Amino acid sequence: MAELERNTEENWERKALERVALAAVQEQRRARHWGIFFKLLGFTYLFVLLFIALGWTAKKDTGSGKHTALVELRGVISAESAASADNVVSGLQEAFKDKRTQGVILRINSPGGSPVQAGHINDEIRRLRAKYPNIPLYAVVEDICASGGYYVAVAADQIYVDKGSIIGSVGVLMDGFGFTGLMDKLGIERRLLAAGKNKGFLDPFSPIREDQKEFAESMLGEIHQQFITVVRQGRGKRLKETPDMFSGLVWVGTKSIDLGLADALGSIDYVAREVIKAEDIVDFTQHESIAERVARRFGTTMAETLLRTSTVNPLTIR
Repeated sequence: MAELERNTEENWERKALERVALAAVQEQRRARHWGIFFKLLGFTYLFVLLFIALGWTAKKDTGSGKHTALVELRGVISAESAASADNVVSGLQEAFKDKRTQGVILRINSPGGSPVQAGHINDEIRRLRAKYPNIPLYAVVEDICASGGYYVAVAADQIYVDKGSIIGSVGVLMDGFGFTGLMDKLGIERRLLAAGKNKGFLDPFSPIREDQKEFAESMLGEIHQQFITVVRQGRGKRLKETPDMFSGLVWVGTKSIDLGLADALGSIDYVAREVIKAEDIVDFTQHESIAERVARRFGTTMAETLLRTSTVNPLTIR
């Protein structure tokens, strides 16, 4: 009897251990399955993000009807920014090329920037307008359209502003700092070695030389005159010139209309609906992917490294 009870107890313990082991195995399997599921979910999420970031999504569907094409020029105009000539020009070309485009709106919100980049955009607008004479281009200003931004805007058929927009600043500057006084106080000696007497042109750690200052002012004056010429060509007889018009001053939207710097008040919706007569707006703005930004930034870093041999700050129309 005792032996029977002992066997029964051992069988019960064995079965209990088997159930525990089986439960543990099942739990491990469930945990493994859930682990695989969450890993797949995580990889899918990362893949979607990468898919979007690298710009692998399909091109925009512009629909089947007639529309107004929109291109954004936002921020400082420079080769490294979203408002670079490459980006803006690419968007404009796509907008004009689309057979359903009835008119193009260039929405501008920029304080200015590189005169070279602004010049490229201005030239391309003129080329596209000549190539597609039946497609008008209107500049619509948001908060600010100054200097390089206005350099671009004057190529448009008309410029629409808000009554509180800031317009103008037709001028050019080259800014920097001079540290010679501070260096004297701190007892710091500047040791500049250069091949070429003007290689240290406007070096901020050396006293300014009058001949270099005069040369810089002459160069600024030449670029300023180019800017004035572009404004006069773009605005034509609409421009009501005053002594301060090309002095670098800015005006609010309503005053800019009085001066002929702009044509009328209007938003993008108003221009699309009432002027172009195509209420549907399709955005052709070129948006850089992360991969393009990294590549551009890498190229910029390399260029900056090479340009460190020069002390001159880039010119800015603002």
